[in-house]
Amino acid sequence: MPTEELKQDAEQYLMGTYARQPISIVRGRGSKVYDLEGREYIDFVGGIAVNLLGHGHPDLVLAIQRQAAQLIHTSNLYYTEPQVKLAQVLVEHSFADKAFFCNSGAEANEAAIKLARRYSHDTYGAGRFEIVTMKNSFHGRTMATLTATGQDKVQKGYEPLVPGFSYVPFNHLAALEEAVTDKTAAVMLEPIQGEGGVHVADRDYLKAVRELCTQKDVLLIFDEVQTGMGRTGTLFAYEQLGVQPDIMTLAKGLGGGVPIGACLATDAVAKAFGPGSHASTFGGNPLACAAALAVLRVLLEGRLLEQARHMGDYLGKGLADCKDRHRVVRDVRGLGLLQGIEVEMDARTVVGDCLRRGLLVNATGEHVLRFVPPLIITQREIDRLLDVLSQIFNRHAVEGPAH
Repeated sequence: MPTEELKQDAEQYLMGTYARQPISIVRGRGSKVYDLEGREYIDFVGGIAVNLLGHGHPDLVLAIQRQAAQLIHTSNLYYTEPQVKLAQVLVEHSFADKAFFCNSGAEANEAAIKLARRYSHDTYGAGRFEIVTMKNSFHGRTMATLTATGQDKVQKGYEPLVPGFSYVPFNHLAALEEAVTDKTAAVMLEPIQGEGGVHVADRDYLKAVRELCTQKDVLLIFDEVQTGMGRTGTLFAYEQLGVQPDIMTLAKGLGGGVPIGACLATDAVAKAFGPGSHASTFGGNPLACAAALAVLRVLLEGRLLEQARHMGDYLGKGLADCKDRHRVVRDVRGLGLLQGIEVEMDARTVVGDCLRRGLLVNATGEHVLRFVPPLIITQREIDRLLDVLSQIFNRHAVEGPAH
């Protein structure tokens, strides 16, 4: 089916919740994808930080094939080996003692919110249920998680929102200290605000947040849906930032493209969830857990984390050089292979120009470009991105913003 015909059918049958690019992707291999007409694109979107191993990684494909032939799904009323093994690997390589599995980042954050409230209720009784989050954050699209998200554009039209949330500026300790009261159950933040424009938490700020939460017996929740699973060069971003949370959420790259989310917590906190307190029909099913185990094996047993660190440094330095050479670039921000640049021009124009030149990139807001490629991205592919960006910015400098 030609792309234009597919587009027309999509407009007829799908709800219009996405502003899609005018291509139809039909297959992928490594860091590249191919559209219906056979055109090749280097993928710097990676399913929005999902396809950690790229497309068609043999270990992931084989794990999915084997598990699909054996057992795809059964109820959480029974034990399955892939789920228990996945929980074990995540616990053994993190601060956490227990895991709960679900299907997405929003569900993982929903679980974290419920766990924090349940823990606080069990510990202090009713009335201590409020959660402080950051302005410009993004935590999901369910009613609780969009309320937790500190962006008006995400919340508009869905009022009344879930009560019990307040917002403070990111990296602003004094504002957080003022916001934490005897009604506060938790502080929730992303170590790097991805959807909010690629803003990295300051190490000293995070350390002070941890100390504040410990002093007040307020839980600290890290949303590592986008930053986790090697994205920043370590398995989890908190490892580089020197602070451990009480609860952490994962999704996106965890299954390498197969939907799965996780909420991890310490024993002291996790005990608030007993039988019947929370659940997910599909959460942690054997297929998704087998995929996640394959992803973790590649990350932990190979050199992919080292590759992510090196390529992240290379991309960051290349973008910083781009800023030095092009006045249209206002700022470069990021860590590892989660990088962003803020530009004076319309970022969506850059997305379209890159698409025509065979690159998939993503805009977060009007002026920020976000780059979250597969961790297998190569130096040559990054050089291609930097070259294309330079061409676009040079043309902008000559022709002006009207073009």
